[in-house]
Amino acid sequence: MQRAFPLLAASLLLLAAAATLPVARGHNITKILAQHPEFSTFNHYLSVTHLANEINRRLTITVLAVENSGMGDLLAKHLSILTLRNVLALHILTDYYGAKKLHQLTGGSTISSSVFQSSGHAPGTTGYINITDHRRGKVTFITEDAGGAAPAVFVKSVKEIPYNISILQISTILTSPEAEAPVAAPAPVNLTEVMSRKGCKAFADMLLARRDVLQTFQDNLDSGLTVFCPNDDAVAAFAPKYKNLTAEGKASLLLYHGVPGYYSPQLLKTNAAAMSTLATSGHSKNFHYSVRTDGDAITLKTHIVTATITSTVVDQDPDAVYAVDKMLEPRELFKVPEVVKADAPAPAPAAPAPKKAKHARGAKHASPPTPAGPEEAPADADEEASDNAASSVGAAGRWLTTAAAATVATAVISVL
Repeated sequence: MQRAFPLLAASLLLLAAAATLPVARGHNITKILAQHPEFSTFNHYLSVTHLANEINRRLTITVLAVENSGMGDLLAKHLSILTLRNVLALHILTDYYGAKKLHQLTGGSTISSSVFQSSGHAPGTTGYINITDHRRGKVTFITEDAGGAAPAVFVKSVKEIPYNISILQISTILTSPEAEAPVAAPAPVNLTEVMSRKGCKAFADMLLARRDVLQTFQDNLDSGLTVFCPNDDAVAAFAPKYKNLTAEGKASLLLYHGVPGYYSPQLLKTNAAAMSTLATSGHSKNFHYSVRTDGDAITLKTHIVTATITSTVVDQDPDAVYAVDKMLEPRELFKVPEVVKADAPAPAPAAPAPKKAKHARGAKHASPPTPAGPEEAPADADEEASDNAASSVGAAGRWLTTAAAATVATAVISVL
Protein backbone atom coordinates (compact mmCIF):
# COMPACT_ATOMS: atom_id res chain seq x y z
CA MET A 1 0.00 0.00 0.00
CA GLN A 2 2.82 2.38 0.89
CA ARG A 3 4.40 1.89 -2.54
CA ALA A 4 1.23 3.18 -4.16
CA PHE A 5 1.66 6.70 -2.82
CA PRO A 6 4.92 7.52 -4.69
CA LEU A 7 3.32 6.28 -7.89
CA LEU A 8 0.22 8.31 -7.17
CA ALA A 9 2.27 11.45 -6.53
CA ALA A 10 4.28 10.96 -9.72
CA SER A 11 1.12 10.46 -11.74
CA LEU A 12 -0.44 13.61 -10.32
CA LEU A 13 2.67 15.57 -11.27
CA LEU A 14 2.41 14.16 -14.79
CA LEU A 15 -1.24 15.22 -14.90
CA ALA A 16 -0.39 18.78 -13.83
CA ALA A 17 2.36 19.06 -16.44
CA ALA A 18 0.17 17.64 -19.20
CA ALA A 19 -2.61 20.13 -18.45
CA THR A 20 -0.23 23.00 -19.22
CA LEU A 21 0.89 21.68 -22.62
CA PRO A 22 0.29 24.20 -25.43
CA VAL A 23 -2.58 23.47 -27.78
CA ALA A 24 -1.66 23.31 -31.48
CA ARG A 25 -2.69 26.43 -33.39
CA GLY A 26 -3.46 26.71 -37.07
CA HIS A 27 -0.92 28.05 -39.55
CA ASN A 28 -1.30 30.93 -42.00
CA ILE A 29 0.69 30.42 -45.20
CA THR A 30 0.09 33.99 -46.37
CA LYS A 31 1.62 35.50 -43.23
CA ILE A 32 4.54 33.07 -43.26
CA LEU A 33 5.50 33.79 -46.87
CA ALA A 34 4.98 37.54 -46.37
CA GLN A 35 8.17 37.44 -44.30
CA HIS A 36 10.05 36.26 -47.41
CA PRO A 37 9.65 38.82 -50.25
CA GLU A 38 11.41 36.54 -52.72
CA PHE A 39 8.22 34.41 -52.74
CA SER A 40 5.76 37.32 -53.09
CA THR A 41 4.52 36.23 -56.55
CA PHE A 42 4.03 32.63 -55.46
CA ASN A 43 2.28 33.86 -52.31
CA HIS A 44 0.04 36.17 -54.34
CA TYR A 45 -1.22 33.38 -56.59
CA LEU A 46 -1.85 31.07 -53.64
CA SER A 47 -4.37 33.69 -52.48
CA VAL A 48 -5.82 34.41 -55.94
CA THR A 49 -6.45 30.71 -56.57
CA HIS A 50 -7.78 30.20 -53.01
CA LEU A 51 -5.14 27.54 -52.38
CA ALA A 52 -4.03 29.51 -49.32
CA ASN A 53 -7.33 28.53 -47.67
CA GLU A 54 -6.77 24.91 -48.67
CA ILE A 55 -3.31 24.98 -47.06
CA ASN A 56 -4.47 26.68 -43.87
CA ARG A 57 -7.29 24.23 -43.18
CA ARG A 58 -4.99 21.18 -43.28
CA LEU A 59 -3.14 19.98 -40.20
CA THR A 60 -0.23 18.36 -42.08
CA ILE A 61 1.10 19.90 -45.27
CA THR A 62 4.26 20.60 -47.29
CA VAL A 63 4.46 23.58 -49.64
CA LEU A 64 7.03 23.57 -52.46
CA ALA A 65 7.60 27.29 -52.99
CA VAL A 66 9.23 28.88 -56.04
CA GLU A 67 10.83 32.31 -55.87
CA ASN A 68 9.70 35.21 -58.05
CA SER A 69 12.16 34.65 -60.90
CA GLY A 70 11.10 31.00 -61.18
CA MET A 71 7.43 31.98 -61.57
CA GLY A 72 8.08 33.82 -64.87
CA ASP A 73 7.88 30.77 -67.14
CA LEU A 74 4.55 29.71 -65.63
CA LEU A 75 2.94 33.14 -65.92
CA ALA A 76 4.17 33.49 -69.52
CA LYS A 77 1.79 30.65 -70.46
CA HIS A 78 -1.19 32.91 -69.63
CA LEU A 79 -3.16 30.10 -68.02
CA SER A 80 -6.62 30.73 -66.63
CA ILE A 81 -6.98 31.06 -62.87
CA LEU A 82 -8.61 27.63 -62.64
CA THR A 83 -5.78 25.99 -64.61
CA LEU A 84 -3.19 27.92 -62.63
CA ARG A 85 -4.79 26.57 -59.48
CA ASN A 86 -4.25 22.98 -60.70
CA VAL A 87 -0.58 23.66 -61.47
CA LEU A 88 0.09 25.28 -58.11
CA ALA A 89 -1.85 22.47 -56.37
CA LEU A 90 0.96 20.15 -57.54
CA HIS A 91 3.23 22.11 -55.21
CA ILE A 92 1.20 21.28 -52.11
CA LEU A 93 1.97 17.84 -50.72
CA THR A 94 -0.49 16.19 -48.35
CA ASP A 95 2.28 14.87 -46.08
CA TYR A 96 5.01 16.50 -44.00
CA TYR A 97 8.54 16.64 -45.43
CA GLY A 98 11.16 18.60 -43.53
CA ALA A 99 14.75 18.94 -44.79
CA LYS A 100 15.88 16.14 -42.49
CA LYS A 101 13.18 13.76 -43.71
CA LEU A 102 14.17 14.37 -47.34
CA HIS A 103 17.59 12.86 -46.62
CA GLN A 104 16.16 9.88 -44.75
CA LEU A 105 13.80 8.47 -47.39
CA THR A 106 13.49 4.70 -47.27
CA GLY A 107 15.25 3.35 -50.34
CA GLY A 108 16.26 6.88 -51.29
CA SER A 109 12.90 7.80 -52.87
CA THR A 110 9.17 8.05 -52.24
CA ILE A 111 5.94 9.10 -53.93
CA SER A 112 3.74 11.74 -52.34
CA SER A 113 0.19 12.80 -53.15
CA SER A 114 -0.46 16.45 -53.99
CA VAL A 115 -3.58 18.54 -53.47
CA PHE A 116 -4.12 18.35 -57.24
CA GLN A 117 -4.25 14.56 -57.03
CA SER A 118 -6.62 14.57 -54.05
CA SER A 119 -8.91 17.15 -55.66
CA GLY A 120 -10.48 14.57 -57.95
CA HIS A 121 -9.49 16.53 -61.09
CA ALA A 122 -6.34 14.47 -61.74
CA PRO A 123 -6.83 11.28 -63.83
CA GLY A 124 -4.92 8.11 -62.99
CA THR A 125 -1.59 8.68 -61.27
CA THR A 126 -1.46 12.33 -62.30
CA GLY A 127 -0.79 14.55 -59.33
CA TYR A 128 1.64 12.23 -57.57
CA ILE A 129 5.14 13.64 -56.98
CA ASN A 130 8.30 11.51 -57.07
CA ILE A 131 10.84 12.62 -54.46
CA THR A 132 14.39 11.24 -54.82
CA ASP A 133 17.40 11.68 -52.56
CA HIS A 134 20.52 11.51 -54.76
CA ARG A 135 24.16 11.35 -53.77
CA ARG A 136 25.86 14.35 -52.15
CA GLY A 137 22.60 15.57 -50.65
CA LYS A 138 20.77 16.48 -53.86
CA VAL A 139 16.98 15.99 -53.69
CA THR A 140 14.67 16.27 -56.71
CA PHE A 141 10.90 16.51 -57.24
CA ILE A 142 9.13 15.49 -60.46
CA THR A 143 5.51 14.76 -61.45
CA GLU A 144 4.38 11.34 -62.67
CA ASP A 145 3.49 12.81 -66.08
CA ALA A 146 6.38 15.23 -66.47
CA GLY A 147 6.81 14.17 -70.11
CA GLY A 148 10.60 14.33 -70.16
CA ALA A 149 10.87 17.67 -68.35
CA ALA A 150 13.75 18.14 -65.94
CA PRO A 151 12.94 17.66 -62.26
CA ALA A 152 12.89 20.54 -59.77
CA VAL A 153 15.72 20.57 -57.24
CA PHE A 154 15.44 21.16 -53.49
CA VAL A 155 17.10 24.49 -52.64
CA LYS A 156 16.52 25.09 -48.94
CA SER A 157 14.06 24.86 -46.08
CA VAL A 158 12.13 28.11 -45.63
CA LYS A 159 9.98 27.28 -42.59
CA GLU A 160 9.28 24.10 -40.63
CA ILE A 161 6.80 23.55 -37.82
CA PRO A 162 7.07 19.78 -37.17
CA TYR A 163 4.87 17.99 -37.99
CA ASN A 164 2.38 20.60 -39.01
CA ILE A 165 3.66 22.59 -41.98
CA SER A 166 6.90 22.59 -43.97
CA ILE A 167 7.77 25.16 -46.63
CA LEU A 168 10.60 24.10 -48.95
CA GLN A 169 12.09 26.11 -51.81
CA ILE A 170 12.52 24.26 -55.10
CA SER A 171 14.33 25.50 -58.19
CA THR A 172 11.54 25.53 -60.79
CA ILE A 173 7.81 25.04 -61.25
CA LEU A 174 6.70 21.41 -61.54
CA THR A 175 5.29 20.62 -64.98
CA SER A 176 2.33 18.40 -65.84
CA PRO A 177 0.33 18.35 -69.11
CA GLU A 178 -2.78 17.22 -67.22
CA ALA A 179 -2.55 20.02 -64.67
CA GLU A 180 -1.99 22.58 -67.43
CA ALA A 181 -4.98 21.40 -69.48
CA PRO A 182 -7.74 24.02 -69.94
CA VAL A 183 -10.43 23.93 -67.28
CA ALA A 184 -14.02 24.88 -68.08
CA ALA A 185 -15.27 27.68 -65.90
CA PRO A 186 -18.12 26.72 -63.56
CA ALA A 187 -21.52 28.23 -64.17
CA PRO A 188 -21.83 31.60 -62.41
CA VAL A 189 -23.78 31.59 -59.17
CA ASN A 190 -27.13 33.36 -59.34
CA LEU A 191 -27.46 34.37 -55.70
CA THR A 192 -31.11 35.35 -55.57
CA GLU A 193 -32.23 32.38 -57.63
CA VAL A 194 -30.40 29.79 -55.58
CA MET A 195 -31.52 31.41 -52.31
CA SER A 196 -35.14 31.40 -53.45
CA ARG A 197 -34.96 27.69 -54.25
CA LYS A 198 -33.31 26.75 -50.93
CA GLY A 199 -35.56 28.38 -48.33
CA CYS A 200 -34.24 31.96 -48.36
CA LYS A 201 -36.71 33.56 -50.78
CA ALA A 202 -37.69 36.36 -48.41
CA PHE A 203 -34.06 37.41 -47.97
CA ALA A 204 -33.50 37.18 -51.74
CA ASP A 205 -36.47 39.52 -52.22
CA MET A 206 -34.91 41.99 -49.78
CA LEU A 207 -31.76 42.02 -51.90
CA LEU A 208 -33.73 42.42 -55.12
CA ALA A 209 -35.46 45.44 -53.58
CA ARG A 210 -32.02 47.02 -53.02
CA ARG A 211 -30.19 46.65 -56.33
CA ASP A 212 -27.25 48.71 -55.06
CA VAL A 213 -26.69 46.24 -52.24
CA LEU A 214 -27.18 43.23 -54.50
CA GLN A 215 -24.57 44.65 -56.88
CA THR A 216 -22.03 44.70 -54.03
CA PHE A 217 -22.67 41.01 -53.42
CA GLN A 218 -22.32 40.23 -57.13
CA ASP A 219 -19.11 42.24 -57.44
CA ASN A 220 -17.47 39.86 -54.95
CA LEU A 221 -18.54 36.60 -56.62
CA ASP A 222 -15.40 36.23 -58.74
CA SER A 223 -12.90 37.10 -56.01
CA GLY A 224 -14.68 35.14 -53.27
CA LEU A 225 -17.90 35.55 -51.29
CA THR A 226 -19.61 33.84 -48.36
CA VAL A 227 -23.27 34.63 -47.67
CA PHE A 228 -25.32 33.74 -44.59
CA CYS A 229 -28.95 33.96 -45.74
CA PRO A 230 -31.67 33.89 -43.05
CA ASN A 231 -34.45 31.44 -43.81
CA ASP A 232 -37.97 32.64 -44.50
CA ASP A 233 -39.15 32.13 -40.91
CA ALA A 234 -36.26 34.21 -39.59
CA VAL A 235 -37.03 37.06 -41.99
CA ALA A 236 -40.73 36.98 -41.06
CA ALA A 237 -39.92 37.19 -37.35
CA PHE A 238 -37.56 40.11 -37.97
CA ALA A 239 -39.86 42.07 -40.32
CA PRO A 240 -41.09 44.62 -37.72
CA LYS A 241 -37.54 45.60 -36.80
CA TYR A 242 -36.51 45.86 -40.44
CA LYS A 243 -39.33 48.28 -41.23
CA ASN A 244 -38.12 50.66 -38.51
CA LEU A 245 -34.58 50.94 -39.95
CA THR A 246 -33.51 53.84 -42.12
CA ALA A 247 -32.59 53.19 -45.75
CA GLU A 248 -28.92 53.34 -44.78
CA GLY A 249 -29.53 50.99 -41.87
CA LYS A 250 -31.29 48.49 -44.12
CA ALA A 251 -28.36 48.54 -46.56
CA SER A 252 -25.85 47.96 -43.73
CA LEU A 253 -27.95 45.11 -42.34
CA LEU A 254 -28.12 43.32 -45.69
CA LEU A 255 -24.40 43.79 -46.34
CA TYR A 256 -23.74 42.41 -42.85
CA HIS A 257 -24.86 39.00 -44.13
CA GLY A 258 -22.03 38.84 -46.70
CA VAL A 259 -18.35 38.11 -46.01
CA PRO A 260 -15.65 38.86 -48.61
CA GLY A 261 -13.76 35.65 -49.30
CA TYR A 262 -14.62 31.97 -49.60
CA TYR A 263 -15.19 30.00 -46.39
CA SER A 264 -15.85 26.29 -46.73
CA PRO A 265 -17.51 24.50 -43.78
CA GLN A 266 -14.05 23.29 -42.73
CA LEU A 267 -12.63 26.81 -42.78
CA LEU A 268 -15.55 28.12 -40.73
CA LYS A 269 -14.91 25.47 -38.09
CA THR A 270 -11.24 26.41 -37.81
CA ASN A 271 -11.71 30.19 -37.96
CA ALA A 272 -10.65 31.79 -34.67
CA ALA A 273 -10.99 35.50 -35.40
CA ALA A 274 -13.83 37.95 -35.78
CA MET A 275 -14.99 38.09 -39.40
CA SER A 276 -15.19 41.29 -41.42
CA THR A 277 -18.31 41.70 -43.54
CA LEU A 278 -19.36 43.64 -46.62
CA ALA A 279 -20.69 46.28 -44.19
CA THR A 280 -17.30 46.73 -42.52
CA SER A 281 -15.76 50.08 -43.42
CA GLY A 282 -12.07 50.04 -44.30
CA HIS A 283 -9.88 48.48 -41.62
CA SER A 284 -12.29 49.33 -38.79
CA LYS A 285 -13.55 46.71 -36.40
CA ASN A 286 -17.21 47.56 -37.00
CA PHE A 287 -19.87 45.18 -38.30
CA HIS A 288 -18.01 42.02 -37.27
CA TYR A 289 -19.18 38.71 -35.83
CA SER A 290 -17.49 35.55 -34.62
CA VAL A 291 -17.86 31.94 -35.67
CA ARG A 292 -18.20 29.25 -33.03
CA THR A 293 -18.46 25.47 -33.27
CA ASP A 294 -20.18 23.00 -30.97
CA GLY A 295 -19.64 19.53 -32.34
CA ASP A 296 -20.93 19.62 -35.91
CA ALA A 297 -22.99 22.78 -35.31
CA ILE A 298 -21.61 26.11 -36.55
CA THR A 299 -22.96 29.33 -35.02
CA LEU A 300 -22.52 33.04 -35.70
CA LYS A 301 -22.40 35.32 -32.67
CA THR A 302 -23.09 39.03 -33.14
CA HIS A 303 -23.44 40.07 -29.45
CA ILE A 304 -27.13 40.63 -30.20
CA VAL A 305 -28.12 37.19 -31.44
CA THR A 306 -26.55 33.80 -32.00
CA ALA A 307 -27.59 32.21 -35.30
CA THR A 308 -27.01 28.60 -36.31
CA ILE A 309 -26.18 27.40 -39.82
CA THR A 310 -28.99 25.03 -40.78
CA SER A 311 -27.87 23.99 -44.27
CA THR A 312 -25.30 24.55 -47.02
CA VAL A 313 -26.97 26.18 -50.01
CA VAL A 314 -23.84 26.56 -52.21
CA ASP A 315 -20.26 25.38 -51.64
CA GLN A 316 -18.53 26.07 -54.94
CA ASP A 317 -15.14 27.73 -54.50
CA PRO A 318 -14.86 30.75 -54.64
CA ASP A 319 -18.42 31.15 -53.34
CA ALA A 320 -20.41 29.70 -50.47
CA VAL A 321 -23.96 30.34 -49.26
CA TYR A 322 -25.33 29.04 -45.95
CA ALA A 323 -28.87 29.21 -44.56
CA VAL A 324 -29.13 30.44 -40.94
CA ASP A 325 -32.04 30.39 -38.51
CA LYS A 326 -31.92 34.08 -37.49
CA MET A 327 -31.30 37.49 -38.98
CA LEU A 328 -27.82 38.64 -38.01
CA GLU A 329 -28.22 41.82 -35.98
CA PRO A 330 -25.13 44.06 -35.62
CA ARG A 331 -24.79 46.02 -32.42
CA GLU A 332 -24.02 49.08 -34.53
CA LEU A 333 -27.75 49.13 -35.35
CA PHE A 334 -29.40 47.51 -32.33
CA LYS A 335 -29.12 47.64 -28.55
CA VAL A 336 -27.13 44.94 -26.82
CA PRO A 337 -29.67 43.09 -24.65
CA GLU A 338 -29.24 42.98 -20.90
CA VAL A 339 -27.53 39.85 -19.64
CA VAL A 340 -30.17 37.50 -18.32
CA LYS A 341 -29.04 36.50 -14.86
CA ALA A 342 -29.60 33.01 -13.53
CA ASP A 343 -32.20 32.65 -10.78
CA ALA A 344 -30.54 33.51 -7.49
CA PRO A 345 -30.62 30.84 -4.76
CA ALA A 346 -33.09 31.28 -1.97
CA PRO A 347 -31.69 33.59 0.76
CA ALA A 348 -30.58 32.05 4.01
CA PRO A 349 -33.14 32.40 6.83
CA ALA A 350 -30.79 34.54 8.95
CA ALA A 351 -28.94 36.57 6.30
CA PRO A 352 -27.01 39.51 7.87
CA ALA A 353 -28.73 42.85 7.32
CA PRO A 354 -25.54 44.74 6.27
CA LYS A 355 -25.01 42.39 3.32
CA LYS A 356 -28.55 43.03 2.14
CA ALA A 357 -28.00 46.76 2.29
CA LYS A 358 -24.76 46.48 0.36
CA HIS A 359 -26.52 44.46 -2.31
CA ALA A 360 -29.27 47.05 -2.54
CA ARG A 361 -26.80 49.90 -2.97
CA GLY A 362 -25.09 48.00 -5.79
CA ALA A 363 -28.37 47.49 -7.58
CA LYS A 364 -29.36 51.11 -7.11
CA HIS A 365 -26.25 52.48 -8.78
CA ALA A 366 -26.02 49.92 -11.59
CA SER A 367 -25.69 51.64 -14.96
CA PRO A 368 -28.37 50.80 -17.51
CA PRO A 369 -27.24 49.61 -20.97
CA THR A 370 -26.73 52.43 -23.44
CA PRO A 371 -28.05 52.28 -27.00
CA ALA A 372 -25.49 51.12 -29.53
CA GLY A 373 -24.62 53.68 -32.17
CA PRO A 374 -22.73 53.62 -35.45
CA GLU A 375 -19.53 54.79 -33.74
CA GLU A 376 -19.53 52.12 -31.05
CA ALA A 377 -16.68 49.69 -31.54
CA PRO A 378 -17.63 46.02 -31.69
CA ALA A 379 -15.89 43.27 -29.78
CA ASP A 380 -12.19 43.05 -30.47
CA ALA A 381 -11.10 40.21 -32.70
CA ASP A 382 -8.44 39.20 -30.19
CA GLU A 383 -11.14 38.74 -27.57
CA GLU A 384 -13.01 36.37 -29.86
CA ALA A 385 -9.86 34.46 -30.71
CA SER A 386 -9.00 34.22 -27.03
CA ASP A 387 -12.42 32.77 -26.25
CA ASN A 388 -12.01 30.12 -28.96
CA ALA A 389 -8.48 29.31 -27.81
CA ALA A 390 -9.67 29.01 -24.23
CA SER A 391 -12.39 26.63 -25.37
CA SER A 392 -9.81 24.48 -27.16
CA VAL A 393 -7.52 24.48 -24.13
CA GLY A 394 -10.46 23.51 -21.94
CA ALA A 395 -11.33 20.58 -24.17
CA ALA A 396 -7.71 19.43 -24.29
CA GLY A 397 -7.39 19.82 -20.53
CA ARG A 398 -10.48 17.70 -19.90
CA TRP A 399 -9.15 14.94 -22.15
CA LEU A 400 -5.74 15.01 -20.47
CA THR A 401 -7.35 15.00 -17.03
CA THR A 402 -9.44 11.94 -17.88
CA ALA A 403 -6.47 10.09 -19.37
CA ALA A 404 -4.18 10.91 -16.46
CA ALA A 405 -6.84 9.96 -13.91
CA ALA A 406 -7.20 6.59 -15.60
CA THR A 407 -3.40 6.14 -15.43
CA VAL A 408 -3.35 6.96 -11.73
CA ALA A 409 -6.18 4.52 -11.01
CA THR A 410 -4.46 1.73 -12.94
CA ALA A 411 -1.14 2.34 -11.17
CA VAL A 412 -2.70 2.26 -7.70
CA ILE A 413 -4.75 -0.87 -8.42
CA SER A 414 -1.69 -2.64 -9.82
CA VAL A 415 0.33 -1.93 -6.67
CA LEU A 416 -2.48 -2.86 -4.34
